Amino acid sequence: MNELKTIREYYKPIQPAVSGNDYGIIYQEIQPNKEIENFVYCFWQLKTQKTLNQDYDYRVVSDGCIDIFFNHKQPTENFVMGFCRKYTQFQIGKEFDYIGVRFLPSAFPLLFNVNAKTLSNQSQELNKILPNFSNWIKSVIKPSDSFETITKILNEKIIGFSRKSAIDYDHRFLDSLNLIFQKNGYLDIEKDLNTGLSPRQLRRIFNFHIGTTAKSFSNVVRFQHILNAKPSKQSLKENKLYFDVGFFDQAHFIKNFKTYYGVTPSEAFR
Repeated sequence: MNELKTIREYYKPIQPAVSGNDYGIIYQEIQPNKEIENFVYCFWQLKTQKTLNQDYDYRVVSDGCIDIFFNHKQPTENFVMGFCRKYTQFQIGKEFDYIGVRFLPSAFPLLFNVNAKTLSNQSQELNKILPNFSNWIKSVIKPSDSFETITKILNEKIIGFSRKSAIDYDHRFLDSLNLIFQKNGYLDIEKDLNTGLSPRQLRRIFNFHIGTTAKSFSNVVRFQHILNAKPSKQSLKENKLYFDVGFFDQAHFIKNFKTYYGVTPSEAFR
């Protein structure tokens, strides 16, 4: 499991989730047990505290991760969402309570031996991908359980998976992944990822473990690096952060950012 340790050290995937204007909605995260912290980034909950006046549009930004999530009030409704090359928006009603598991990049395919490419750019019913896990959620999770109780149950379940799984680590892939994180996604794939993989092998192995190409994943890592920097509108103008991560002009940066977030940087960093 130490093979994945540097992923968590270098990469902090952010979901802005709920803005200050979204009254009556809470989003919270709980860290996983130490034994699985190199597989799971966090457990999360998105819920209403009161009935909203209108249906809520929930925006998920690109983060390079794979999530399992379910309706807390009806755990029979459980899903998996793969790598997304652009932001995704869901209309989830006036009342909701969703709980999820956010797996760090490459962790889901390694744990469950599922080709990440088959999950990309969509959410699917979990029973089509992991029917046993889906049935376990249906039978074990109770609507009356608190978020804290559910995270303990999920921790134990995923620890069990991690102990039973015969995980086959490809160190050439992990070396490539770590280099992308160390460079904050700003690198020349052909020149810098010299880890013993041919371009064809690199494409195949990233598609399986991440769900996309090394280049596409690097772009998401670069975007997440900007989110982690939490720049203000003024600092974006003055510090030229976009130059530091490979954008040569502000227009290119804004267009790229909007692809992954759904709004411009000035709207995101108010």
